[in-house]
Amino acid sequence: MKRNLLVLIGYIISIVSFAQQEDAWVYLTDKQNVTASLNNPITILTQKAIDRKNAHGVLIDERDVPVNENYISQLKLQPGISVLAKSKWFNAVHVRGTQTDINALSVLSFVASIDFANKNLNSLKRNFVKKESKLEGVTVSFNYGNALNQIQMIKGDQLHLSDYTGNGITVAVLDAGFPNVNTMSSFQRLRDAGNLLDDFDFVNRDDDVYSNTVSNHGTLVLSAMAGYIENQYVGTAPDASYYLFITEDGPNENPVEESYWVEAAERADSLGVDVINSSLGYGSFYDDADYNYAVSDFNGNTAYITKGANIAFEKGMLIVNSAGNEGLAGINAPADASGVLSIGAVTSSGAYATFSSVGSAFQPTQKPDVVAQGQASYLINENDVVVTSSGTSFSSPIMAGGIASLWQALPNKTNAEIMQLVRESASQYNTPDNFLGFGIPNLQLALNNALSLEISDNYTTELKIFPNPTNEKLYFNLPSGETDCSVKIYDILGKQVLFLKFNVSISELDMSFISKGVYIAKVQLKNRSESFKIIKN
Repeated sequence: MKRNLLVLIGYIISIVSFAQQEDAWVYLTDKQNVTASLNNPITILTQKAIDRKNAHGVLIDERDVPVNENYISQLKLQPGISVLAKSKWFNAVHVRGTQTDINALSVLSFVASIDFANKNLNSLKRNFVKKESKLEGVTVSFNYGNALNQIQMIKGDQLHLSDYTGNGITVAVLDAGFPNVNTMSSFQRLRDAGNLLDDFDFVNRDDDVYSNTVSNHGTLVLSAMAGYIENQYVGTAPDASYYLFITEDGPNENPVEESYWVEAAERADSLGVDVINSSLGYGSFYDDADYNYAVSDFNGNTAYITKGANIAFEKGMLIVNSAGNEGLAGINAPADASGVLSIGAVTSSGAYATFSSVGSAFQPTQKPDVVAQGQASYLINENDVVVTSSGTSFSSPIMAGGIASLWQALPNKTNAEIMQLVRESASQYNTPDNFLGFGIPNLQLALNNALSLEISDNYTTELKIFPNPTNEKLYFNLPSGETDCSVKIYDILGKQVLFLKFNVSISELDMSFISKGVYIAKVQLKNRSESFKIIKN
């Protein structure tokens, strides 16, 4: 009798345990090798699938990239969890387990959210903070940590939301040493993407820029653009490609460094570099005072390095250079060049930083051009530690990375056009002065202004949608010759939320009443269709 009772109790426990099994979708934070996969779609799709998508104007995007198998393996190891299915389109895994065991998955760093099939449980299970998605190609919603203010100040974070993170833009960093960049975890993302292209030490004439411990200046500068620590730090152009050149001889100050700089700029030109960041300045404090330039020589065309910078501009590169830390003593070379976008420094609140070099009547153009946060800038040192430091040495790369992201969005613009868009977007463009120049740029405004200008073109073959991200109105500018258009807006789960049909060259869509998030706009023209990712703020 006792044995039968134990059997009965075990049977009841078994039934209760079975009844507690729940199904849920576990949404994941990111995928592996998204950029590489999209650049080489044959690795994730058959040729037939690629041909079909191309034939019908279907976008190959991050949804075609497989789910991270390492994440699935880790889920399978969790107590009481069975993995039953997966979806690359939703970047999700279907799991089964008890409500308690499924909720316990929320502590895993790669779990973004959990959605129970039993909707009555969803109000109970969200007892953790939902993580922002890091899925490339859907939206870049970075956690900037302490670096947030310095990128928000110039609205570079808005460019990132539209996936303009410097991808496809090549930057040469002309500086002093770059210790540990080749091993630091803060640049692991850069290295894994193959975006740390090459290096050269023009001072010592070798290709080892990483063991140079005389100065960590280059490492700090690079971090402002390319540094990445998950949930702690993101530079202004984390997906640009970089060449690292040493042209500064740390212990010495000699005019030969001007020659190293020009030689490096020539190398950069031959390599197809788009942007040069140079947090360097010369002319006033050489070891031998006889080499110093007079203040009147900083006239945009006297110093050797300045003349070299002007040629670099003529060759099509955009040179971003620190204005200098000499305060009222003024701008030096090559920041005085008219072909250089010289960057002054402000505090975290946007006020003039007193060390930032001011312009003068000797310069042929307004100097500094613009400003960014250079006082108490957040950087990463050679020990992988987030630190603060001050100087236009750091406002320059903060801006250079933002410009790389902007140029990615406007690849057909020239260096001169990008520079002018940046100036015109700045906070005091109509009332510049020698302290802040044209002021603090708004890079999202620069992008929107560029797209607005294109509306006035007499002929265009491109469909333009702007501003993106948008807060309220979304504008559609049809290609020349097109008169009919229909637009369907879908949320990330594929549900249609808006529809617009028009037969004029320019129309607008009211997005003000829909929720913030990522949407897909499918635009049907007479002979073709196109898809766009839209960010609603």
